[in-house]
Amino acid sequence: MNLFVIASILIVLSALFGYINVKFLKLPNTIGLMIVAILFTVGLFLTSLVNPTLLNMAEELIAEIDFKTVLLDVMLGFLLFAGAMHTNFDQLKVQRWPILLFATVGVLTSTFLVGGMSYYLFNAMGHEVQFIHCLLFGALISPTDPIAVLGIMKKAGVPKKLETKIVGESLFNDGVGVVIFLTIFTIAGGGDQGDHGGSSVNSILTLFGQEVFGGIAFGAIIGWITFRLLKSIDDYEIEVMITLACVMGGYVFAHYLHLSAPLAIVVAGLIVGNDTVRGTAMSNVTEQFVDKFWELVDILLNALLFVLIGLELLVLTFDMSFIIAGVVSIVLVLLARFLSLIIPVQIFSKRLEFLPYTSTIMTWGGLRGGISIALALSLGDDMNRDLFLTVTYVVVVFSIIVQGLSIGKLTTRLLGKENMQVRTDGH
Repeated sequence: MNLFVIASILIVLSALFGYINVKFLKLPNTIGLMIVAILFTVGLFLTSLVNPTLLNMAEELIAEIDFKTVLLDVMLGFLLFAGAMHTNFDQLKVQRWPILLFATVGVLTSTFLVGGMSYYLFNAMGHEVQFIHCLLFGALISPTDPIAVLGIMKKAGVPKKLETKIVGESLFNDGVGVVIFLTIFTIAGGGDQGDHGGSSVNSILTLFGQEVFGGIAFGAIIGWITFRLLKSIDDYEIEVMITLACVMGGYVFAHYLHLSAPLAIVVAGLIVGNDTVRGTAMSNVTEQFVDKFWELVDILLNALLFVLIGLELLVLTFDMSFIIAGVVSIVLVLLARFLSLIIPVQIFSKRLEFLPYTSTIMTWGGLRGGISIALALSLGDDMNRDLFLTVTYVVVVFSIIVQGLSIGKLTTRLLGKENMQVRTDGH
């Protein structure tokens, strides 16, 4: 199949699944699309008992799609920019220090907690796994997914203070999580080890710093350049193109410079979407067209992504022991996230007047998504790929469907209507 045929099939399926959700299920689009896609895939397996033609065609389609490349190298930049543009910059600025700790110390802590617990648990269950490979699993499953979080938090009714923390954390810990994963992946691959162990540690720390801090600095630069270009003209068509060039050009150059492209695009999106920048760089007409354009991009790519997540069921190895490990891992991941939030929340709870049950709500609202699956797909066969891919898929599906559908109700139950009213005034 050529690229156009694959894209056409995915668009048709996304539109069809979206229609079914809106007409019958009436769930949030991201959740509904994924559920319909999973049911569609299960239906293909059932039809294969009579005639395997449809299942073979679907498997051929998925085999043609490199999910990791499509998500991390193509879709992610657009989705992050769209999400960052519509994030409350002032609230994010107030909450910047806890968000920084959540996205760095929190992700690192969760990585080692998940890695350590899964190592002992999986081996006790009869799966022969190495500790370094369990750390890889911890790194890919610990960051909350900005795409899933942004798509669901908008309609969950979470108070503004908490929403800013969860969304802000997800925007930044995605880039940090990918860097942590690639760092551990390098170690697991045996690169630069042996007699040069000391230099290896130094090179890894240097790489980490370059990717994270370099990505943030580069994002600030391209965001500022985009702002200056937008301010110097008043033509909404060209200005929309400039924002598009910021994302595509910025993502390519960040990769070329070995910087974290996701972090760069998040920072650029926050700068371009800042109310101050909007007021001085865009006319009302331009602002409307830019917002509508990126809203449409966000909706379309989100639909495609969650349909793809549902269809990825076709690549899983159906081993009951893997599925059981996945169910148990749901508890491990939630526990690790809760423990990783305790210290940052305690440090800032009084200074920034955190709402009650912040750790609990952030734990349940920390959704996992396509990025975790994409990273799991990049594991080698010698890294227990089939096991970790199945486990990751189980955790992601539970996260999006169960946690995503219940986060609003949980927040209301824990905080009560009085605290939920905080959302309306933005404090």
